[in-house]
Amino acid sequence: MISKTHAMTRRGWIAGAGSAAVAASVEPLRLPGTVRIAILGFDGHAGEITSRLQQLPDLDVVAVFDPDPKVTARAVKNPRMAKARQYTDYRRMLDAEKLDLVAVCNPNGERAEAILACVARKLNVIAEKPLAVEWRDLDRVKKAVSASGIKLGMLLPMRYDPSYLALKKIVDSGEIGEVAQIAAQKSYQAGERPAWMRSRKTYGGTIPWIGIHMIDLMRFTSGREMRAVASFQTRIAFPEIGDMENVTGSLFKLDNSGIGTLRMDYLRPRTAPTHGDDRLRLAGTKGVAEYQAGTGVTLMSGTRKPETIRDLPPQGSVFFQYLQYAYNGSAPTLTLADIYRTNEIVLGARDAAEKGEIVRL
Repeated sequence: MISKTHAMTRRGWIAGAGSAAVAASVEPLRLPGTVRIAILGFDGHAGEITSRLQQLPDLDVVAVFDPDPKVTARAVKNPRMAKARQYTDYRRMLDAEKLDLVAVCNPNGERAEAILACVARKLNVIAEKPLAVEWRDLDRVKKAVSASGIKLGMLLPMRYDPSYLALKKIVDSGEIGEVAQIAAQKSYQAGERPAWMRSRKTYGGTIPWIGIHMIDLMRFTSGREMRAVASFQTRIAFPEIGDMENVTGSLFKLDNSGIGTLRMDYLRPRTAPTHGDDRLRLAGTKGVAEYQAGTGVTLMSGTRKPETIRDLPPQGSVFFQYLQYAYNGSAPTLTLADIYRTNEIVLGARDAAEKGEIVRL
């Protein structure tokens, strides 16, 4: 999702105090007692955990894992992680430490085994996405979680972004009617990629890696379900990224016979002002609502002229919401059914591309 250059910069940020601007805007969250957490890897969205630590006085980071000791050494520079014991073997960490919760943020192809190791020890888990890159491993995770009764969460932070919350609010209000077409985009800079992202076995594909964000948002904002998919994926030029596809396209049949499209690429040039360009357009029977970074959230319908929506919902936190669910008894805002469903859809969409078939979802 981010280049190695970006990743190292982000890991350095993770190891520090976190994002002061984000943290300062969030009220502290109290838990019933001390929750002992280990961070198992620093790939992907580990910053969703580490940037919130200042607002979580009852969370105790007791251990951190990464196969590279330089990464864990940087991580513990964060004052809230300074006392965490450092490991290069996560199974040893899980056996040695008394834990309540594990944040699993290791490479894609290794994630399912790490989740299973945590579940076997009756530990709650919030994991990077996707949960698994193969169907058999996803099935193993689902069975293990069901049998254990642990609380499983997944790091889909975009669901809590004000712009996408606003799109959902517009749809729920009925302003644009029944959503009949969804058009989504993710465009990223490729940069230099770590070795695990350049191999199909350990990466799993661009559709599962970044597509899961937008597929979750397509479902979440529109209220529609996906019933079938046809996909294409390829790598054009850039041999240094190996098996990693830099162009994908997926066409979805929705549950009301509408159509959804998702196009993704790693072709955004270095000269671009931002690393990514995400877009989401919802066309309904009464109007259109869409989000682009350059224009914000816009709306036009039969009852109002085109306008930019300025009054957006407040920023949320996927990690705060998970903790509220796991420890404070709140209803989950990202349900286990949604977590499993988005994983199933991205694996189905990737299957459609690899097999050249329309796949029922």
